[in-house]
Amino acid sequence: MQFVRKALFSTMLLLGSFVPLMAQNLSGTVVDAETQEPLTGAHVVIVNTYRAAYVGPEGEFTIQNLPAGSYDLRVTYVGYDAYTEEIAVPSPSELQITLQRSTTLTEEVVVSSTRVTERSAVAYTDVDREQIQKMNLGQDIPQLLQLTPSVVSTSDAGAGVGYTSIRIRGSDPTRTNVTINGIPYNDAESQGTFFVDLPDFASSVQSIQIQRGVGTSTNGAGAFGATVNIQTNTLEREPYAQVSNSFGSYNTWKHTVRVGTGLLGGHWAFDGRLSKISSDGYIDRARSDLKSFFTSAGYYGEKTVVKLNVFSGFEETYQAWNGVPEAVAKGDAAGIEEFIGLNWPSDANAQYLRTAGRTLNYAGTDFFQQFPAYNNEVDHYQQDHAQLFLTQELSPSLNLNIAGFYTRGLGYYEQYKVGEDFAAYQLSNVVLGNDTLTETDLVRRRWLDNHFYGTVFSANYTEGRLSATVGGGWNRYDGDHYGEIIWAQYASDHNLGDRYYQGNGLKSDFNVYSKANYQFTDALSGFLDLQYRTIGYDIGGTDNDQRTLDLSTQYDFFNPKLGLNYQWNDRRSLYASFSVANREPSRTNLVDAPAGSLPTAETLYDLEAGYREQSTRASWSVNYYLMQYKDQLIQTGELNDVGSPLMVNVPRSYRTGVELVAALRPVDWLTWNLNATFSLNKIDEFRELNYVYDAYYDVVGDTTLVYTNTTMSFSPSVIGASSLQITPVEGLELAVLTKYVGDQYLDNTQNETRKLDAYLVNDLRASYSLAALGAKEINLTLLVNNVFNTMYSSNGYTYLTLFQGESGINLTNNNFVYPQAGTNFLLGLTARF
Repeated sequence: MQFVRKALFSTMLLLGSFVPLMAQNLSGTVVDAETQEPLTGAHVVIVNTYRAAYVGPEGEFTIQNLPAGSYDLRVTYVGYDAYTEEIAVPSPSELQITLQRSTTLTEEVVVSSTRVTERSAVAYTDVDREQIQKMNLGQDIPQLLQLTPSVVSTSDAGAGVGYTSIRIRGSDPTRTNVTINGIPYNDAESQGTFFVDLPDFASSVQSIQIQRGVGTSTNGAGAFGATVNIQTNTLEREPYAQVSNSFGSYNTWKHTVRVGTGLLGGHWAFDGRLSKISSDGYIDRARSDLKSFFTSAGYYGEKTVVKLNVFSGFEETYQAWNGVPEAVAKGDAAGIEEFIGLNWPSDANAQYLRTAGRTLNYAGTDFFQQFPAYNNEVDHYQQDHAQLFLTQELSPSLNLNIAGFYTRGLGYYEQYKVGEDFAAYQLSNVVLGNDTLTETDLVRRRWLDNHFYGTVFSANYTEGRLSATVGGGWNRYDGDHYGEIIWAQYASDHNLGDRYYQGNGLKSDFNVYSKANYQFTDALSGFLDLQYRTIGYDIGGTDNDQRTLDLSTQYDFFNPKLGLNYQWNDRRSLYASFSVANREPSRTNLVDAPAGSLPTAETLYDLEAGYREQSTRASWSVNYYLMQYKDQLIQTGELNDVGSPLMVNVPRSYRTGVELVAALRPVDWLTWNLNATFSLNKIDEFRELNYVYDAYYDVVGDTTLVYTNTTMSFSPSVIGASSLQITPVEGLELAVLTKYVGDQYLDNTQNETRKLDAYLVNDLRASYSLAALGAKEINLTLLVNNVFNTMYSSNGYTYLTLFQGESGINLTNNNFVYPQAGTNFLLGLTARF
């Protein structure tokens, strides 16, 4: 909290000091060079400042209160060559800017239908390629986005490689809609995003836009916390080759090669990337072996773009998704002994619990029954993607985009299990002489084998004061779930290749939307966005516990959104919006629900209101949000047997807060970006069913605990971030990166004994770039994470155990956390030719 107060106080002081002296207005028009038609919506930017303006309906623009001096002006508009000019302020006359139509159409229009701009009544953050590559030393995308507003990222292995996840405004990853070039990436069944399946994907990313709240209509699962819109590399007109290598703590290595032909014959371009990442991880045995490639081939005509992307990722990671008992992570000797007494580990595992420390990993021990741990308790998965795009300009005002896609996923995770009943695997008991064996140790693999395919489309129209889009998409997911035994101490009548369970999920998703933005006056604009979405979901077969699955559901949603934006001038704007979103339960929500109580769909009513202001040396914004939920599925704090959170509907809950964002550039060699979120995240009433056990873990009863006005799990009331960058000499950049996350409760009871403590972490980054040795650029980057060696955990889970004692019921917490690495480093070298 002290960090946030200091940051905000400093921000206000700096903002107040930037009163422009001898300020002038810069005005002009932007038109088509051939037709002289105004280019409404063209973006006019004063380079290396925070000043910008959009061109109005008559082609006009004004940037007010510019201090006298010399500036670089840049004007961009989709379908036109960028215009740059050095200008002097004050200018003797209005600027008359003409843009030439590009001889080749580019890909910006592919993502334009699902992205927003400064004139949109949406809270959002843009992250460009330069920002991404500064941090890209092998860590996954959630780690690269951790300094953006309202974000909390975490890593199972503790060092940012392997399984990672991101929460935005406290919402878990299943509520964050992720698209790649407008194509849904969220897993259709779990609704989660697994960036581990796309290793080093950041090396092929052009830009990322994060929309907080419901955002604009998009393809895929409904956004209940945010939308992450990823655009992959766009056309590079000149040929290039790039080699990147990095290494660091925990035997972390990253190797990347990128090549591109540039524009051949004025129309064709081909690009490719190969990557390999490996790491031992901070947590014991949490190794990662990751490989990926990305290829693209494109045809670029004056009014047509056809592009094919084919990319793939392979991961094998030793499982670290179980977390660490909190007592072990904190070195609490008494708590460790209590844990041993309650959970009956083997003698060797009990000693492991006492001595391992916060890097303990119980994967491969079957919850502390097997020792030493099984050495191949891995997650092994490959995901292949193909995306084909057609963009056609039908007229200067109208363009059409259509894409088809196919994703193939195949893999398994492997487990050693102790004393499993033969009956649980449809096997017969084993008779040895006079003895009948009813159980065996075994190794099993649980497979996912899925196909995901579909299409998305949009038509974008811009004329005068009106911008409109009609779009939508259809996709189908067909996924098999099955299990195999690959080794058993006693094989019974099992044969290799037999499946002890086999299930299938078949899900179809269709949506269509229409959105329009109209400029009522030079200052006032409004938008209306209407979406219809329908989902059909069939689940059949058997589950891993031999339950028969037979479920067919249908969901129909209408998601309206509307908003207003008032632009006083190029410096100040005020906006407000109201949106409705609906979301269907995931496979886990449905399959793991208690018998006879299927979860219902959720509804979110999202109110956003904000103010933005920018000057030559500073920009800042404030956004208020109220996210009111009906029947929200909230995390109970527990996990199922594959590490996914268990959830339950609650009738009423809400998130409300304020997001503050500032960017300062008081001198040319210093840039300071800050953000802070202050929020309340409350549940009106939460009912928790708990079973009561005796000393032998036999159920002897149950009880329902009722909680009112409690804080939602994993929803810190304060989140802050800071990035202070200085450039003391040309080519050298030094940065101090700071992240603060407040207390997070592990469940929804707001119990102080079941929470993650707040943490403040500082990183240092130094990079130096030069042109030498025949390379266009050589860049050396050193990143030191957690420089003050803070011992913290960024994620966790819990469950409550109730024991019947002589004097009543005794409550025992079972807290597990995910410790993050102490001080560690990554060093990277990139050469571009």
